[in-house]
Amino acid sequence: MPFPLPAAAHDDQAAVVLLRDDCDPTDPGWAPTGGCVRKEGDVNLAEFGAELSSPLSPSVIGHQAWQIDPPYVKVEPDDSLMVRNRGGRIHTFTEVANFGGGKVPPLNKGLATAPECLVSADIAPGGKAEVGTLAEGNHHFQCCIHPWMRAIIKVKREN
Repeated sequence: MPFPLPAAAHDDQAAVVLLRDDCDPTDPGWAPTGGCVRKEGDVNLAEFGAELSSPLSPSVIGHQAWQIDPPYVKVEPDDSLMVRNRGGRIHTFTEVANFGGGKVPPLNKGLATAPECLVSADIAPGGKAEVGTLAEGNHHFQCCIHPWMRAIIKVKREN
């Protein structure tokens, strides 16, 4: 299934970023941490935990079904960005000066918490948020719950 692409600046629409996960709503393991509200999903809590890190990496890897889609978006300075949570778990879409760990220490796997994550706002499953206009340049966004979910938003005026 193709993923929606950001709208062109001349379309007068916001670019769209999706927060995705594939949690299994039938797995009771998710219940103590907020559950999973997807209708369908294939990742149980045990699989999720097994994919958090690799012996080949000193830091968090994360489950690849937990992602920001697309991970790189170009917009013009006057454009806004619409963020939609299409997963079954709570996520954030938080601008950080530098990518780092999030506000759930067991998921950080050695990463220092990005300071911005201490005051990040949650986006519930099915929820949305809008990021207003950003200054020109690269902006780093991450989920402050699942810190491997990252995106770069490049703001640049087209000539």
